[in-house]
Amino acid sequence: MSKSSKKRNNFQGRPGFVLLVTLGLLVVLAMLGYTLSTRVASQRHRDKYIIDYSSARYGCDSAVKYALATLEEIDPQLISRPNEPDFSDLFYLTPVEYQKLLEQWGLGSELTMFDGKKRSRGKAGIGEFDEFGNIDNFNNVDFNEMEMDDFESYGSVEISGPYGPAWPFVTEPVEFEIGSAKVRIEVEDENAKYPLGWAMLDDADIKREAEAGFESFCEMTGLTAEQIDLLKLELQEIGKIRPFALDFQPITRTVKTAVTTRTTSVTSRSTSKAPPMRVSRKTVAVPDQISEQTTHFAKLFHSSLIDTEALARPIITGPDKRNESAMKYMGLWGTMKVNINTAPRHVLEAAFIFGGNQVEIAEEIIQRRRIEPFSDFQALKTDLFRYSDSIDKCEKYITTVSRFFTIKVTAVSGVAKASSVIAITKDGEKVKRIAVING
Repeated sequence: MSKSSKKRNNFQGRPGFVLLVTLGLLVVLAMLGYTLSTRVASQRHRDKYIIDYSSARYGCDSAVKYALATLEEIDPQLISRPNEPDFSDLFYLTPVEYQKLLEQWGLGSELTMFDGKKRSRGKAGIGEFDEFGNIDNFNNVDFNEMEMDDFESYGSVEISGPYGPAWPFVTEPVEFEIGSAKVRIEVEDENAKYPLGWAMLDDADIKREAEAGFESFCEMTGLTAEQIDLLKLELQEIGKIRPFALDFQPITRTVKTAVTTRTTSVTSRSTSKAPPMRVSRKTVAVPDQISEQTTHFAKLFHSSLIDTEALARPIITGPDKRNESAMKYMGLWGTMKVNINTAPRHVLEAAFIFGGNQVEIAEEIIQRRRIEPFSDFQALKTDLFRYSDSIDKCEKYITTVSRFFTIKVTAVSGVAKASSVIAITKDGEKVKRIAVING
């Protein structure tokens, strides 16, 4: 091949090579640009989350201080609810059954119904506003023909709990803003829930009743047999760490304290000796022992030893927006007693199974407390004198006044969320903090 032909072939191949190199460089630059933009976006997202979480955490901590400062002023008062349904059986009602219950009792403050008309609560049932603003009684609403979408109009209707707000709230939840964070504060009655420690009682005299009450409670809250067995195993592991007790007596403990002595010279670390110890004996009163046990179990029940995520899964979902789960009805803070004025049916039955006739006693309590709450244990025995023997056996498991509460604070800022749960006991104006869990 002549030299002129070779030069011509080299000249013709160079543009293709240059194009290939150019395309390679463009691909590399595109990958670098994509990688850089992705990292910048991720960094911005992390920075934004850190800022949002800082705002949410600050709002949550500020709300906790506010709640604790004002808690002394809160004086929970039970209300009379003779013309309203009881909250006891809401946990197992389907959406359709829940709406029929509202229809039966004529509940609804002022709602726009599925037919576009306004209804108002009235003594004779649900009323309809006429053109003059007066209420005409009407009871011909057929809830059986309502579609599921129609239930949305009842989404804001709540059946009153023992204190007025929906169970288990002591007061209406409070919502406000702190900076960019939206904060919600809820105060719940822990004595209205089933004390999970009851399932760990090892007293031979009541062990059978304790197991039966626990299984009955779990079944009524919708847990399967597998879930109940798993929860039993989890509680057994906790019981190995610390037993749960109901009966306490003053005890004496040996306490060692360091004896401090004044020295005129400073000794080196190599020649220093452990300070002498003074051994003394200290009497621990019953209230102190109860407080100590409560603190321990508040930590154990909220540890990884119990699968709380499974217990918190909704049992019933529907447009009525009820949040029904097994954990909602479980006392996970080491409580020991149930308030008969504020506990739902399945918790009452679990409490009175220790004495028998639990079904009949629970029904009597539910019907009577709607009109007037029980003032004390003696009032319960007097009103239900037919079951006084059974009630006597349950005295140490029940109360008529709640003293154990939880404060739940949730703060949301942007995409971040911070929460705190504080368990406290309240006796009059005296408030004692038991445990705090931050999330």
